Formats: sequence, structure tokens, C-alpha cells
Amino acid sequence: MIDWTRVQTVFLDMDGTLLDLYFDNHFWLEHLPLRFAEREGLDTEAAKRELYARFERVAGQLEWYCLDYWSRELGLDIVALKREVAHLIDVKAHVREFLDALRAAGKRVVLLTNAHGASVALKLEYTGIEGHFDRVISSHALGAAKESDAFWPRLQPYEPFTPERTLLIDDNLSVLRAARRYGLAQLLAVRYPDSRQGAKDTQEFAAVEDFRQILPAG
Repeated sequence: MIDWTRVQTVFLDMDGTLLDLYFDNHFWLEHLPLRFAEREGLDTEAAKRELYARFERVAGQLEWYCLDYWSRELGLDIVALKREVAHLIDVKAHVREFLDALRAAGKRVVLLTNAHGASVALKLEYTGIEGHFDRVISSHALGAAKESDAFWPRLQPYEPFTPERTLLIDDNLSVLRAARRYGLAQLLAVRYPDSRQGAKDTQEFAAVEDFRQILPAG
């Protein structure tokens, strides 16, 4: 699936790619509505309807990923609430082996995520994988989400890369399409972002199911 001889830089998404998306899905779809319902005196289903509608209004925008935004909007400490279920944060199988192989093969490895800085810090704290990356970049530093066409030109001077020699692995198809429009040559989706759900239809993109499938030669 990957021509490693043509890859200098590897951009890796975090949630749903290296980390199991179950934590995020559980938090946003179950745990946050529960706490919001308690605070507002609502039943859980009513809280879900209200929150899901709010989520939909900013889906794909930087606000959707911003914990400060949701803390202001909902009047809740989102980081504190995430810590309540942080034991669910989990690295996917064979990810560490894959990251070690990238380093051994001499690739530049960049964690490139839409996650808010506070969320990134929490997940790196719980997983201990920060040392595997040459750099960790949140799209919040660039003021645009990865699925925006504005993101990739802003990334170029911030983290210089050659699109034709760059690999992006991401579970978000909108992100992959934006990267393709910018000219990234090698793109790979993720078949199982959430371990508790079935296979994702990755449409026109090839997808990784097990990171052992794509280990580069050292």
C-alpha cells in the first residue's frame, strides 16, 4: 500500500488512527451528555438531542475540536470531565512497533491532529507515546482544521514538507481529500477507527487494518 522508498515525511493522525476512537466516541456521545443532563436537570436522551444538534452545527470546523469552545458553550470543565473516563484512552495494537520502525527507517514522523492542545496533552500523558515523534502539531496552532483547504498551505512553512514525498494516515476521509487536493502523494485511511464498531467504508482510499501490514524496512 505504501512505496516507502518515496516517503520522507509521515504525518500521523491521533484519534482513530494511532489511538482507539472508542474513548472519544464514548466521551462525546455518552459521558458528556450524562454530565450535561445532571447539570441542566434533563433526562439523558433530551441532553443528547440538544448536544448532538450543537455538535452538528460546528462539525468539521475548528470549534468542534476546541475544548475551550465547549467549556464556554456548555459551562462545564471539559478537560476535567475527560479525565473522569481517561482510563479508556488506548493505543491501537502494534502502533508502537510501527512508530519504532519509522524511526529505524529514518523517516520524519509528525503527529498531526485536530485535537485541542489540552486533549493532546492528556492523551500523551496516558499513552506515553510522545517520544516517538519528531514533532507534535495541533491544527489549533494554525487556525484551521485539517479538512480545510486553508490548513495545508499554512502547515507548509510551519513544518516544511514535500507533498510528493509525504505519507498521511488519517481516519477522516475529509482530511484525506483535502490533503489530496494539496498534492500529498500517498494517503491511507483506517479500517477500524473505533475498536467497538465495525469496519469503516473508506471509499476511494486504501485502508490499514493492522499496522504490521505497513512496517517499513529498517
